[in-house]
Amino acid sequence: MQFSFSLVDDAIIALYFGGVLAVGFLTARKQGKETIEYLLAGRSLTTPIFVMTLVSSWYGGILGVGEFSYRYGISNWVVQGAPYYVFAFIFAFLLAGRIRKTDFATIPDKLHASYGKPTAVLGAVLTFFLMTPAPYILMTAVLLELLTGWGYLVCVVVGTLASTIYLYSGGFRSDVNTNILEFILMFACFAVILPFSYDKLGGFDFIRTHVPPLHLTWNGGNSIQFVVVWFFIALWTLVDPSFHQRCYAAKTPEVAKRGILWSILFWFIFDAMTATAGLYARAAIPDLQQPVMAYPALAELVLPPIAKGLFYVGMFATIMSTLNTLMFVSATTLGRDIVWRLNDQRGNDVGWTKAGLLVAGVLSIGLSLAIPSVIKLWYTIGTVIIPGLLLPLVMSYFPRLTVGPRYAFVAMMMGWLVSLTWLVAGWSQQIGAENYPLGVEPMYPGLIASIAVWTAGKAGGQREYAGGSKQ
Repeated sequence: MQFSFSLVDDAIIALYFGGVLAVGFLTARKQGKETIEYLLAGRSLTTPIFVMTLVSSWYGGILGVGEFSYRYGISNWVVQGAPYYVFAFIFAFLLAGRIRKTDFATIPDKLHASYGKPTAVLGAVLTFFLMTPAPYILMTAVLLELLTGWGYLVCVVVGTLASTIYLYSGGFRSDVNTNILEFILMFACFAVILPFSYDKLGGFDFIRTHVPPLHLTWNGGNSIQFVVVWFFIALWTLVDPSFHQRCYAAKTPEVAKRGILWSILFWFIFDAMTATAGLYARAAIPDLQQPVMAYPALAELVLPPIAKGLFYVGMFATIMSTLNTLMFVSATTLGRDIVWRLNDQRGNDVGWTKAGLLVAGVLSIGLSLAIPSVIKLWYTIGTVIIPGLLLPLVMSYFPRLTVGPRYAFVAMMMGWLVSLTWLVAGWSQQIGAENYPLGVEPMYPGLIASIAVWTAGKAGGQREYAGGSKQ
């Protein structure tokens, strides 16, 4: 399919990029130099701001959502919607208030206080890989390449710089303020395309008669194990540093809890919009060679100039709101939580974070070039990292359920090593249980290994304290 853009569309998209950079840099001029100000905007997030920054930063994979919807229909909502609502709800009641009450700045701060430096550093390494913005760099580059005709590598670099350059001086506050703008645009994006799709193609009857029957089933024709593993990947929510970061930055514990509950409602609405658009794309363009281009292809089919420009602005906003958040978390993790901590917390942690931003950008670009598939990146990262982080982090907020530092470290190490080994053993170009030893997805043995070590630690009565007191 050929994609075309009018001069007005180009101007609208250029205006968006200029607006994001302006908001980011204007915020940076007011940025303080203190650690809590740079990393957490002075813990000043109110409920509306908390909701807008969390909703937008957590929903960046718009091309991946389009790809999944095109391939599997409404199961996208089951697989990548419902489980995240469930775990976000659990997070709100189980963790949000506890996180804010600690007054820490990052997940490794909490791990250090609960289990000591080795576990904190290992947790920081896992967090860094979990939060790589590589999938979002990939998606930004794909849209830029489509829009400009530039080479892929050039689009990767330009997209990364445009999304994150203002973070160097503006820190978390620049991230939040650009998220607010992007929150508005991401909803406007699909509010534009759905009425045009209905007008040009028809309503549900058109979708029902033009998509494969399995696209309207809950599992989309996939195996139960394939669907279930994505529910386990939704455990990502409980260990996601951007969730924790925004809870640390909330004004009060109540803002953190209430903000997550409101966010679930907005995610539900947005999922309804994206799922419908994905079905329209599959119904109208059944022979699309690159399903990751489902939404751009639908826009090409149904949108006139100006509307098309607005739609692309919304897609860019959806992706870049997550890209800048993940880049900042990655920078904080690499610079402050790994290097600064290994250096016995000597020097300025804000300076280390800024250095981390440069290194994280280069590493993330490399990863996006090495694994050029959005869904495969999500799957690989989630299935390997979550088994290591889950138990040590969640249990650290419940002192009676924790184990000693040595058991916590081993549980974290075994969780991700077992999953990684299992993944490598069955590596192939397709995601599927049949590729793995015993036909078992890699996340399961990793979780089992971590739970086994944790159980042994409890049975052995290990109640050591290191690096600080239990919270």
